[in-house]
Amino acid sequence: MKAAVLHAYDEKLSSDTFVHYEDVPDPKIEKATDVIVRIGGAGVCRTDLHVVEGIWRSKVDVTLPYIMGHENAGWVEEVGSAVTGFKVGDPVICHPLVTSGHCLACRRGDDMHATDSKFPGINTNGGYAQYLLTGERSLIKLPKSLAPKDVAPYTDAGLTAYRAAKKASRHLLPGQYVVVIGAGGLGHIGIQVLAALCAAEIIVVDRAETGLALAKECGAHHLVRADGGEVDSVMALTGGRGAEAVIDFVGEGDAVAKGLAMTANGGFYYIVGYGGKIDLPTIDMITSEKTIVGNLVGTYPELVELMALADRGLVHLATKEYRLRDANEALHDLHHGRIRGRAVLIP
Repeated sequence: MKAAVLHAYDEKLSSDTFVHYEDVPDPKIEKATDVIVRIGGAGVCRTDLHVVEGIWRSKVDVTLPYIMGHENAGWVEEVGSAVTGFKVGDPVICHPLVTSGHCLACRRGDDMHATDSKFPGINTNGGYAQYLLTGERSLIKLPKSLAPKDVAPYTDAGLTAYRAAKKASRHLLPGQYVVVIGAGGLGHIGIQVLAALCAAEIIVVDRAETGLALAKECGAHHLVRADGGEVDSVMALTGGRGAEAVIDFVGEGDAVAKGLAMTANGGFYYIVGYGGKIDLPTIDMITSEKTIVGNLVGTYPELVELMALADRGLVHLATKEYRLRDANEALHDLHHGRIRGRAVLIP
């Protein structure tokens, strides 16, 4: 099969070629519960750029060369002998974790904390290819209204945004405020989820006019340009108190400090993007009683819930399509901020 393969890390992301489009062996069924999916779309994520940079080397055991791509959807191509819930040809979206389901975390529904798991595209071959090896437990059948190429990024970008927005929606009340920092690939989904799940006023902070325009389309009530005065703007909108929830999809640069400054006393700061650091005097945490919440990718049930919102038309993805052979173009466009929403590779 054809695949876009990572052969070497590039810490400065300075190379013209991050991955190589080449022939590789087809995946094969290894366990009775395995499923091979013919890829219909593979999302291109900022995490992929972090993989290229080598940031994940200390977190996962992976040997180069290997195939990136952790946001995948397509059609069932082949099933293992114990697979009963799916048949060849079924359109599916893939939860990013492949687990046995036997450990306590899995049985509690927290597969992302499984003691034994595979994460295609992170610690094993992913979906920047024509075919992907995954497991039956990871698959969700798609309704007729949703095509694989249109929903692939939901499996990480959408699911992670949904998880954070769902957490915030549980405590946000009418008359309160939530700030979304970054209206990009994850942020524009998070805005829509917030609009669907709660009645708080949504303030979106982004440095680009294109991002703010997309945020408005997605249901934002207030738009704030990240021009250095965004904290003051948010405080003015919230009557000087700050927002009861801040969801930070950037997580680097000065976004962290400013996000915490925008958070009201007793409020919640949800960190989704990464690359920066949180540095706070403990006395400030005590006197403000702010809660800092980390967010990993969501659960299988949460992906089912997100697909239900998408099926009803309450959440949609802004996507830009690329051929698989053009993976380097997609990665560079993402790196340089030239993508509105999410990029999707199509074999």
